Amino acid sequence: MVLTIVQRQEEESLGPIFASRYVQDPVPSPRLNLASFVTTWMEPECDKLIIEAINKNYADMDEYPITTEIQNRCVNIIARLFNSPVNEKESAVGVGTVGSSEAIMLAGLAFKRRWQNRRRAQGKPCDKPNIVTGANVQVCWEKFARYFEVEIKEVKLRDGFYVMDPVKAVEMVDECTICVAAILGSTLTGEFEDIKLLDDLLARKNMRTGWDTPIHVDAASGGFIAPFLYPELQWDFRLPLVKSINVSGHKFGLVYAGVGWVIWRNKEDLPEELIFHINYLGADQPTFTLNFSKGSSHIIAQYYQFLRLGYEGYKNVMKNCMESAKILRQGLVQIGCFHIISKEKGVPLVAFSFKDGKKSSAFKLSKILRRFGWIVPAYTLPPDVEHMTVLRVVVREDFGRAMVEKFLSHMKIALKELHSVMEAPIPTIRYTIELKPCEAAEDEALRPLPKVVVLSQEVEPVDRSIHLSGGKTKGVC
Repeated sequence: MVLTIVQRQEEESLGPIFASRYVQDPVPSPRLNLASFVTTWMEPECDKLIIEAINKNYADMDEYPITTEIQNRCVNIIARLFNSPVNEKESAVGVGTVGSSEAIMLAGLAFKRRWQNRRRAQGKPCDKPNIVTGANVQVCWEKFARYFEVEIKEVKLRDGFYVMDPVKAVEMVDECTICVAAILGSTLTGEFEDIKLLDDLLARKNMRTGWDTPIHVDAASGGFIAPFLYPELQWDFRLPLVKSINVSGHKFGLVYAGVGWVIWRNKEDLPEELIFHINYLGADQPTFTLNFSKGSSHIIAQYYQFLRLGYEGYKNVMKNCMESAKILRQGLVQIGCFHIISKEKGVPLVAFSFKDGKKSSAFKLSKILRRFGWIVPAYTLPPDVEHMTVLRVVVREDFGRAMVEKFLSHMKIALKELHSVMEAPIPTIRYTIELKPCEAAEDEALRPLPKVVVLSQEVEPVDRSIHLSGGKTKGVC
């Protein structure tokens, strides 16, 4: 018996094309990780301060009372930055966390408990709470919904509009909605949602229905940007329905990974039954966290940055980041093959897609850029814009103009590499073989398999473009 078998070469066989300039990947550098919003550089003095405080447990408030005072000062500074009301009836409260994920869990728990208490007082069922948010939310919101049994109602995105639509969000609000979660700085595109419009529309619905649905602002990325670059923008406690805000100190708060903050508008917005009091560490200590022990060094580092930079210092850092993002945007536009989907007003990042719309191109380019050391994520957008694949570059404090220009030069080389790979044929090997049966055995089950004899081998080039495929990732933070 003579058969013909066609075998395609695996993509790895094209390794020499990808690695024509580089034999192996460079040593990873945090500063070249353009996927992350998290701070990767601080002043040497702050590095030393963090090391000196590394063995201090924040939970030991009686032993380290100054650390508690430092946290309270940070909460006070951030609350004032977010325009919290200061009067006899309202006084903001807050707590430090290990990041915005924990902060969102705590804020969500507060909303859920307040909603449950209100429903019980009205004699109504309280077993099916929900939150309304956009499909562009970070994964921590999905974690909260799943871990604490809250339905998440997502406003789908659409072409040209990659954040939550306030009109559609308010339409989805019902009597079981514990809050509407708005994002100041989308993880996917960096865009600010229209929280002022959301507040206006939701206030009208509350007045019409008699409900009291509040707003939480997820300002993990934008909370340390908007107050300095867009002070006139109303997104914070100036809006009456905004009851709590979270922000990441380890993003544009300019501290290494490990610190976040959540601020409540008023003490009444944080149910007292969620706060625990312990005395076995020396004195009565109130605590409202998901964990217990944690390091003090990042809280101290946050206070250092507040004192070191001040308002003008943070403003200058954010201006520099936006200027670098502008230069990057212009460079990518000049290359000519990209469509920029991020807005100029928002978080300093550039999100872009290929004009040809091919999903595979973005994933292949991301892989090639890694050979230069750059980590640039490629990902598909959420429903209903899953057909779009986007690359994103986050511009942090340490990504200055020199690094932008270096990145653009590597981008041009990578695009040439990508073009050569897209154009290169994938070898297809056509084998002609003969199967020679073996001698029969007494037991048919023990009969050896036929011998395979290769009669000929032929290599055929095949158009590569129809065989490329890309992976799928969820947005990264």
